[in-house]
Amino acid sequence: MKKITVVMVALASFVFSGNAQNISKMKTQQHHHSDAMMLKELNLSSTQKEQMKAYHESYKNQLMELNKNENITVKESRDRKEILHKEQKEKMMNLLTADQKNKLVQLKKDREAKHEIEAAKRLDKLKTNLNLSDDQVAKINAARQATHAQLKAIKENDQLSRTQKKEQLIALKEQNKNSFKSILTPEQIGKLEERKKNKMGKRNRI
Repeated sequence: MKKITVVMVALASFVFSGNAQNISKMKTQQHHHSDAMMLKELNLSSTQKEQMKAYHESYKNQLMELNKNENITVKESRDRKEILHKEQKEKMMNLLTADQKNKLVQLKKDREAKHEIEAAKRLDKLKTNLNLSDDQVAKINAARQATHAQLKAIKENDQLSRTQKKEQLIALKEQNKNSFKSILTPEQIGKLEERKKNKMGKRNRI
């Protein structure tokens, strides 16, 4: 049962690929688990599951061969992996029926709506903890929505390689961090940093 779950998580990372770049390892694992749960909701047939597993095994073997190839440069290896990844995702998507693809679109919309609700709750909590003004809340929310739009544009840009996407996402993260701090007062920034230190201290004691 555990083996099937691991395989489903791996398959889901392709069907829902592009969603978990530039986040922590723990969040990546949680995201992939969420993807696997969404994949189950597509009610894949036994034939689809077996074909997906076969594609995944082939993909892993090709990656292993690439990693063992010492006659190509790092860039060439990375580029070939990018091609393999795109081909793998296309194969996975082609296995889905029209109804499953429509279901997939709806599942992604539902998850995005859930994320919006969670983001609103986090912002409301932040308002209380840092004593934010209504103007600051409005600015933070506007910046968050702008960042989300840029994030989506980067992830959906098929002209970018995975490396280019990663670089742009890292830059966007830094830009978002600076934008957020520019909205806060020095006192609020200090309070936020103190809360982060306390939180990290609690984690280290666990």
